[in-house]
Amino acid sequence: MTHASVAVPCRLQINGQDYAADLPPSVTLLDLLRERLDLTGTKKGCDHGQCGACTVLVDGKRVKSCLILAVSIADAAVTTIEGISQNGRLHPMQQAFIDADAFQCGYCTPGQIMSAIALLEEGHIHSHAEIREFMSGNLCRCGAYNGIIDAIERVVAQQHNNQAGAAA
Repeated sequence: MTHASVAVPCRLQINGQDYAADLPPSVTLLDLLRERLDLTGTKKGCDHGQCGACTVLVDGKRVKSCLILAVSIADAAVTTIEGISQNGRLHPMQQAFIDADAFQCGYCTPGQIMSAIALLEEGHIHSHAEIREFMSGNLCRCGAYNGIIDAIERVVAQQHNNQAGAAA
């Protein structure tokens, strides 16, 4: 048996759905999502982990899916851009990107949004400079960085307003 024909059992939860298949060990999470599951919202940019276009959440943490072998994250929960809206309503970060005009060509936008969602969970949003630093792994060739940071700050402000309202 050659290495090319070896398949490894892989079980993942992708956007809340269970997925199980025997995969070649060389299949990246990005290629699994795009080529086998037709979840094409996650973009293939550089395929070297440098641009961030392929950012998804794995067990709530942001990862560059082009660098992760699918079989290496067995039993993980994967969330892609397709999995963040609820009941047809955009995720607040998606809406903020629209409201802040935080994209131009849109190619990097799914990875930017996924990274921004993780950034909120990580708690790295104490200043404009901190947001810029922690988003630096996601490149935008169109230069929409000001809009992206504005969108993130809008969601932070909205969360603070919601918390203040709940405390009152």
